[in-house]
Amino acid sequence: MLCSSFDTTQFYMNTTNNFTAADHHISWSMSKSVISALIGIAVQEGKIKSIEQTVTEYLPDFANTGYEGVRIKDVLQMSSGVGFNEDYGDFYSDINVMGRYFALGMPMRDFAKRLKRARPPGTYNLYVSIDTQVLGMILVQATGKSITDYMNEKIWSKVGAESEAYWIIDKAGMEFAIGGLNVTARDYAKLGQLFLDSGRWQGNQIVPEDWMRASVTPDAPHLMPGKRASADHEEGYGFQWWIPYGSKDEFNAQGIYTQFIYVDPDMDMVIVKLSSNYYFKNDHGLFHDIEIELYRKIVEQLKANQ
Repeated sequence: MLCSSFDTTQFYMNTTNNFTAADHHISWSMSKSVISALIGIAVQEGKIKSIEQTVTEYLPDFANTGYEGVRIKDVLQMSSGVGFNEDYGDFYSDINVMGRYFALGMPMRDFAKRLKRARPPGTYNLYVSIDTQVLGMILVQATGKSITDYMNEKIWSKVGAESEAYWIIDKAGMEFAIGGLNVTARDYAKLGQLFLDSGRWQGNQIVPEDWMRASVTPDAPHLMPGKRASADHEEGYGFQWWIPYGSKDEFNAQGIYTQFIYVDPDMDMVIVKLSSNYYFKNDHGLFHDIEIELYRKIVEQLKANQ
């Protein structure tokens, strides 16, 4: 776990299993929040005209799939309406079939086209990992650049990264936008600082401030934190960011094996946790509340000791 207090630029590193500050670690779904930031930059640049546009305006080959006519905004908010079973404990679930598909190097584009509409878009918050892959495809189509090149140009080269960032790709050369980003703990913390500071880095606006604000602000009933009939979980959701229940201004990126970039703006604090939690299938769905409370206690203690 790495904590950063940006008033003092102090770092606290706790490692196990011989993991060091110089080691890269896969992000898994924390990369979804990075894809969101890149979409925001592309919108500001006019590469993507509006998130009110539909998936098929950028990806016409997705006609007659679950994504036909779905707004980019609904995909950003995990409200695409596409049916997807993300139960890691079910061998035949969509997420596990997708994992085996990707392990063979098969193009994620082909897998995404197999998915069907399950409910009206923009009405239900269902975590669909392949939604982020579709966002990645839109980004590539709109910018004419790979996710790797666009990220390096727009973010990585500007935030004082200490190491190279790299993505896992499929046989078609497409990045695994769902969760394929690999960087070091300190560089995850630099991303956290960028997001904490509303997209600014040392006074330079890297990610549009209004995009960052919208990204962590649920704007519809099915996205609000708390138990609700219009979601399959109790956490709030923005543009590929989680908003925990009881949050004043906190938000976080999460990876399936219990990785976190936890951001608490009013306390000026970022916590990065990298993990390969072997037991995630048993405690997934339970660890969120426990983790968030742990981070809140850490923040309180660090502030009290300053």
